[in-house]
Amino acid sequence: MKKKLTYLILLLTAIFMAGCTSVEEAADTDVETAVQEETKAESAEKEAEEEAAAQKAAEEKAEQERLAQAQAAEEEAAAKAKDELFSGYTLIEVDGGDLSGHREANVVVDIGFGDREYWAFTNEHGQLVRVVAAEIILQDDDSEPVTSDGRYYPDEAKVPDVESDRLDEGHIIADALGGVANAYNITPQESTLNRHGDQAYMEDVIRDAGGADDFEAIITYPDTETQVPSRYQYTYTVRGNKVTDKFDNLNPDEVNASLGLTGSSSPDSGTSSSTPAPPASTPAPAAPGGDVSSVDTNGNGQVTIKEAKAAGFSMPIHSDHWLYPYMDDRDGDGMVGE
Repeated sequence: MKKKLTYLILLLTAIFMAGCTSVEEAADTDVETAVQEETKAESAEKEAEEEAAAQKAAEEKAEQERLAQAQAAEEEAAAKAKDELFSGYTLIEVDGGDLSGHREANVVVDIGFGDREYWAFTNEHGQLVRVVAAEIILQDDDSEPVTSDGRYYPDEAKVPDVESDRLDEGHIIADALGGVANAYNITPQESTLNRHGDQAYMEDVIRDAGGADDFEAIITYPDTETQVPSRYQYTYTVRGNKVTDKFDNLNPDEVNASLGLTGSSSPDSGTSSSTPAPPASTPAPAAPGGDVSSVDTNGNGQVTIKEAKAAGFSMPIHSDHWLYPYMDDRDGDGMVGE
């Protein structure tokens, strides 16, 4: 009996030990499976991240290649356009402050200060006949070396005849608009025209607009010998509006006087009398000759020279014109935009 009991105990012990071993093996298997699954998940996540990074890198590379191709195409187009623009001319470099009045024939020169590209062209007689600029960039007093009187250089090129009492060293593109002072940007220009006339007006319009696009100046001469122009034509775009200014190289005051546009002279004083403009604060009367709202684009009741020109009116506007009461005749001579 005792012997049977011993066998029974041994059998139970063996069964118990076998059961524990199975449990331990099952537990180990479960742990190993969980670790394997976690490792697979981490690997899948890492692979996804790597694929996303690779795709992003590929997209960035493709975008860089696209931008590079676009830039190359743009540069090629610009170079082609420049080649066409310069066809028949020799490109030379001239210091912006060169005071020599001599110009080479059939050349093109950059007359823009700094990085600006303003191209000036001469004809076979060395006359400055054309200036073009894709963009007029105003002078920057904060970042550019500008003198106290707003100049890049202390003097201008001595083109023949600029020393005349009636002629100025006239910039085609003024310092304020980023132009240099050598002979390829200077012509002998009637002093009143340069300082107070259409030339000064043109410069003010561009400066007030913050710059201009598609600028072109055409300069003509009475003959092939002189360096004194007879006429100027400027075409440019400001704030989306294309403007064309044409004027002779003459004293505008004398021209207006010869046309009888400066008022009648008083026999006692010998001075000219004219109808003063109404104060800016005085409401203008109703327009008998047209709809002022079609000219007064900002609707402030006042018409600027720029607005009048944009509407197709020629300057000057005289006191008998229906637009005159709406405009500012600052010098009270009965004309606006002379």
